[in-house]
Amino acid sequence: MKITIAGAGPAGLYAAILIRRMRPDIDITVLEQNPADATFGFGVVFSDEALDFLRADDPETAELIAPQMTRWSDIALVHRGERVVIDGVGFSGIGRLELLRVLQGRAADLGIHPRYNTRLTGPADLPECDLAIAADGLNSVLRSAAPDRFGATVTQMSNRFVWYGCAREFDALTQTFVETPVGRMNAHHYTYAPGRGTFIVEMTDAVFERAGFADMAEPEYRRACAGYFAETLAGAPLIANNSAWRRFPDLACEKWYDGKTVLVGDALHTAHFSIGSGTRLALEDVIALVRALVANEWSVADALPAYQAARAPVLAKIQGAARRSAEWYEAYDRHMDLEPWPFALSYIRRAGRLSPDRLRKLAPRFTQSALDRGLNLEVAA
Repeated sequence: MKITIAGAGPAGLYAAILIRRMRPDIDITVLEQNPADATFGFGVVFSDEALDFLRADDPETAELIAPQMTRWSDIALVHRGERVVIDGVGFSGIGRLELLRVLQGRAADLGIHPRYNTRLTGPADLPECDLAIAADGLNSVLRSAAPDRFGATVTQMSNRFVWYGCAREFDALTQTFVETPVGRMNAHHYTYAPGRGTFIVEMTDAVFERAGFADMAEPEYRRACAGYFAETLAGAPLIANNSAWRRFPDLACEKWYDGKTVLVGDALHTAHFSIGSGTRLALEDVIALVRALVANEWSVADALPAYQAARAPVLAKIQGAARRSAEWYEAYDRHMDLEPWPFALSYIRRAGRLSPDRLRKLAPRFTQSALDRGLNLEVAA
């Protein structure tokens, strides 16, 4: 059996690793358009729950990743100068390049050596194979060649955001909301390595226009963003890496496979960065795909429908929560009319997954403090 994987990011490498562990005899080819050390963005966040699935399916790889991670147990919101801490939400961060190198090393140990700097222009460029796994991201060449066959749709959110790194650490996954002369802005920031953090600046389209960012070159708007969040950055510089202004693309596909081609990760779906699940979902897709192949004795015709049938309901719940979270952020400037504690309660319940009882169990200190302030836990975000 021959399998070709388009993309040597986390999803593509992990697919190769899991398949090789299950079937050492399979001929696996991994093709990647970029150099081995090319990655965009800075840190990757995993919740504690997300790490559990890695340990369950591939403890060897999980043990290689774990020492590279920075852990924290709180979310913090800064609004109107007040810092509200929401306890009990465990996360781990790791640099994107560090994660990529761990997976590259694991793959190499299993005899998998991707072909880097190999650009595909379409399915015709694939070598002859029995299964083609499209792990080539949002702009997937394999999906884009026939989007109608996958029922692919992309909806652009309206907010603008830019992804930076910064030369400082934070003691929690933090959301900082600020008033500026041009309007309200927010930043998502967290530590992913000693002395390094991810720093995403977000704003409504109206604020983006008033700030004049559309007419600025990257160094100029980087300086401007650093100025608006000077107190948060405490003198640390912002670090650019393909840091262009974007709107978040909400990608969904009705069908996950076409013939021998199957989609995983960002080639198949996106989930808003506010829930920090993109890499986790990609790895979970791969696990579900390999399970379907094993359960169907490596019959591609049987495994691909089984993969979608098993995985789609789980993914739908997560994507639903991600869209509700994105909708909250699309209106964050209006939510900022709230006082800090009601604002924090609105934030933590934004995805619609936390009932009052679940919130009490998850974040007992925050919940008690909210009740002490007379807040009604029954009020939805």
